[in-house]
Amino acid sequence: MYRFWLLFRSGVFWVWQIVMTVFWGFPVVILGLFSFRVGYFLAIMWNRSNLYGLKYICGVDWKVDGMENIPDKPCVVMSKHQSTWDTYFLPTVFYPSVFVAKRSLLWIPIFGWSLYVLKFIMIDRKSGRSAMSQMCEQAADRLARKRWIVVFPEGTRRPVGAEPQYRVGGAMIAKKVPSNVVPVALNAGEFWPRMGFIKWPGTITVSIGPVISSEGKSAGQILAETEAWIEGRMAEITVKDRFPY
Repeated sequence: MYRFWLLFRSGVFWVWQIVMTVFWGFPVVILGLFSFRVGYFLAIMWNRSNLYGLKYICGVDWKVDGMENIPDKPCVVMSKHQSTWDTYFLPTVFYPSVFVAKRSLLWIPIFGWSLYVLKFIMIDRKSGRSAMSQMCEQAADRLARKRWIVVFPEGTRRPVGAEPQYRVGGAMIAKKVPSNVVPVALNAGEFWPRMGFIKWPGTITVSIGPVISSEGKSAGQILAETEAWIEGRMAEITVKDRFPY
């Protein structure tokens, strides 16, 4: 009976997301063409509508530690990625920010158009070195505009407890621009699973780590330090068998 109740609440939240996408998405696309500041503000309202909808409909709350580690100057943020929740939450903390994302997302109506007008860093992963060069150039431009660069170093959402598969892209940005790195660990996948429909009630932990300097380091060294901190913290906040997925 409890599972059916969770399914019902998750279904209500699914409808809520669609309504919020229509309500906020079109203003983001239209006004974002004329003003990044206005477009981004509306996008954050869109994100918060989903976050609080999830909280009050499905009972998924969150807590954050390490806020004191966020530097005054925007830099590269490298975060664990387990859930759609991560993409809603991180821009509300690192404000304003843009993600490094795959170019194919631009084809998604409203959502993809919003990424375009907000000038997210869209890459074609099949382009190899060319994609890496374009990514670093765009990242340098966004940082110069005082926007945080959010990178998911594993490239895509990973299941809870899966072996880490970190890629060098974010570390390469930090090396080439250059820029420091803020590592972020979070366990959102335990409550909003990567391939799951049910949203399990509870409290997500978001942990923001100390700044990792890129000065005098190779991209490999930057990545290794970032991975070590994130995975070390993940071992502390993860409960693999919390819910019967």
